[in-house]
Amino acid sequence: MPGYNTDIEHNGLMFHVQTQDQGANTQYVESIVYKSGKVLASRRTYYTNFLNSPTLNDKINKIIDEQHEGILKDISEGTFDHL
Repeated sequence: MPGYNTDIEHNGLMFHVQTQDQGANTQYVESIVYKSGKVLASRRTYYTNFLNSPTLNDKINKIIDEQHEGILKDISEGTFDHL
């Protein structure tokens, strides 16, 4: 399963973000935000509407990239500070 694992520091705290395609059985890309080994948040994007697309893999990779980068941006903007 393709995906990313990134550590990002914000306000002196280390966050870990994991994003990956969960596969054909679940048909979604999931991102999980961790701090100190604890799950803070998750985000899922379903790609069921693209299943018959000849460019399905490209679409999944684009979702992975955009979702992962979006969460990194959210962390750097303080979206998870309250957690």
